[in-house]
Amino acid sequence: MSLFSLEGRSALVTGAASGIGQRLATGLAEHGADVSIVDLPAQAAGSTRTAELIGDRGRNAHVIDADVTDPASVRAAVTRHVQIFGGLDIAVNCAGVNHSSPAEDLDPDQWQRVLNVNLSGVFYCCQAEAREMFASGRGSIINIASMSASIVNRGLLQAHYNSSKAGVKHLTATLAMEWVGRGLRVNSVSPGYIMTPMISGPEWAEKIRGFEEQTPMARLGTPDDLVGPVVFLASDASAYMTGADLLVEGGFTSW
Repeated sequence: MSLFSLEGRSALVTGAASGIGQRLATGLAEHGADVSIVDLPAQAAGSTRTAELIGDRGRNAHVIDADVTDPASVRAAVTRHVQIFGGLDIAVNCAGVNHSSPAEDLDPDQWQRVLNVNLSGVFYCCQAEAREMFASGRGSIINIASMSASIVNRGLLQAHYNSSKAGVKHLTATLAMEWVGRGLRVNSVSPGYIMTPMISGPEWAEKIRGFEEQTPMARLGTPDDLVGPVVFLASDASAYMTGADLLVEGGFTSW
């Protein structure tokens, strides 16, 4: 179990006020990490709840407001984390948005918003996180991509989302190779269909049934299913891995 221990380490998680980000933040705490919860000021209630959950697990938590599309805001958040915890060992870049539209009708502002959050935001975070990690000569950065980085989802109209996640996957590998000689590991996790509030409305019921039928494991994933892979990549258990993308999708892309 010591291979998976995060005792004595600190983690920063973006998009940690709800959904997958919240569960990953609490999962890291369950394995021993102290955690900074980074999200928009408008998500303050959710961020506070995440901090409470981490406290219930006996770890230290701190809420930091930031907008991942603003490089200065990201740099300030990372600096604040280091001031509080004395360094940065683990970063999980989970903040993301989705939106559906036929490609021929896709508004340029919506295209840009999805790319700004999902791709540019991940780059700004990686850049700021790496600069702090270089000082210690070690660190693990984990970017949350999607199986949509590797496939086109049947029945979903999301050219901008798919493009952004494909960018995250390749950005991850690129940064891993740039920074491999400086002690940093950079990997990504690509979830399949995960049951979160984003797809819990009644309008999603029929699509969810279709997703389950298309998935070899015959169910949607849950945020709990992502904790193990992220803890693995954050811990010494994956010490010889960098530039990898872990598909966590119930076998979906094998069919």
